[in-house]
Amino acid sequence: MVVCRCKILNVPSSLGTLVKHLPLSKPKTSFPPPQTLSFNSQTSAAIRSSSSFETLTSRQKDQVRLYVDALLQWNQKMNLTAVKEVSEVMDRHIEDSLAIIPPIQNSYVSSCNDSFDNLRIVDVGTGAGLPGLVLAIACPGWAVTLVESVNKRCLFLEHVVNLTGLSNVQVVRERAENLGQDIGFREKFDVAVARAVAEMRVLAEYCLPLVRVGGLFVAAKGHDPKEEVRNAERAIKLLGASILQLRSVESHSPHGRRTAIICLKNHPTPRKYPRGPGKKCKGVHFPVKQLTWHRDMDNTVPQLGEGT
Repeated sequence: MVVCRCKILNVPSSLGTLVKHLPLSKPKTSFPPPQTLSFNSQTSAAIRSSSSFETLTSRQKDQVRLYVDALLQWNQKMNLTAVKEVSEVMDRHIEDSLAIIPPIQNSYVSSCNDSFDNLRIVDVGTGAGLPGLVLAIACPGWAVTLVESVNKRCLFLEHVVNLTGLSNVQVVRERAENLGQDIGFREKFDVAVARAVAEMRVLAEYCLPLVRVGGLFVAAKGHDPKEEVRNAERAIKLLGASILQLRSVESHSPHGRRTAIICLKNHPTPRKYPRGPGKKCKGVHFPVKQLTWHRDMDNTVPQLGEGT
C-alpha cells in the first residue's frame, strides 16, 4: 500500500496561506515582496522582440511580463536560473517553452483522436515553472499541475500564480517518484512534459506513470538526442509507451534547434514503477557524461531522482 505524502498547494491563495501548508521550516532567505514587482522598460523591450510571444493576447503578454520580472527579482535571492538578462530569459526560457505547444497539439490531435482545448498537463520537475507556467499562460483551457520537490521553488511558483492571476494551475510539492505511486495522480494526465530534469531513461520512469493510457509524454531535449533516445527505447516500452516521433523545434539556443521527444502511452505502466528515489529502470544505467540537458545555459536542475 502506498502512503500519500503529497502536499498540494491549491491556487489562487495568499503567500501566507501557502507557508502554512508547507511542513518544512521557514526559509532563511528573504524574498522580494510582491509590491516590488513591476513592468520595467527592459522587460517590455526584450519581450516585444520575441516571435511566439507576439501570438499571445494582451492579457497573456502582461502575465508573461509579470512572470519574467518576478523570476529575475527572486533570482537575486535564490538560485532559480543561471540566466540573468531579460533577453536571455525570453530566448532560452519563454520562447523554448512556447515552442513545444505546436508539437503537443499536433501529436495529441493526430494520435489521441481528441480535442486539445482542455488538456490535463503535468510538468514534472518544473523548477522555476518551465515550461508549465508558460503553457498555463498561453493555453488557459489547460489544467496544469506543477510538480516540484524543493520548498523554496514552490514558494516562488505560488507567488507567480497569485501575481499573474492564473486559475488553471496547482502546485504540488513532491518528488515524482512518490507522486507516480499516488492513486490521486497516477495515470490521470493527458500529457506529461519535462524540461531539463533527467536523462531520457530516468525521465520516462518519472513521467509515464502519471500519463493515462492514450496520452502523451513530451520531453524537451537538445538539438541531437538520438543516442539518448536509442538508449531509452527499452525503458519506454517497459513502462507502457512507444516513441511516436522526434520533432525539431526552432530555438534561440547555440545550435538553433531543440527536439521534442513525443511518446504515446499504449498500456498501463506496471505497478512497480516508478520506484523509490535514486532507483532507475532495470538495465538503464547511464554514465553522467552522456547527459544532454535542455537548459544548456542553466545550471539549475530540479531535485528529482536523487538518492537522498
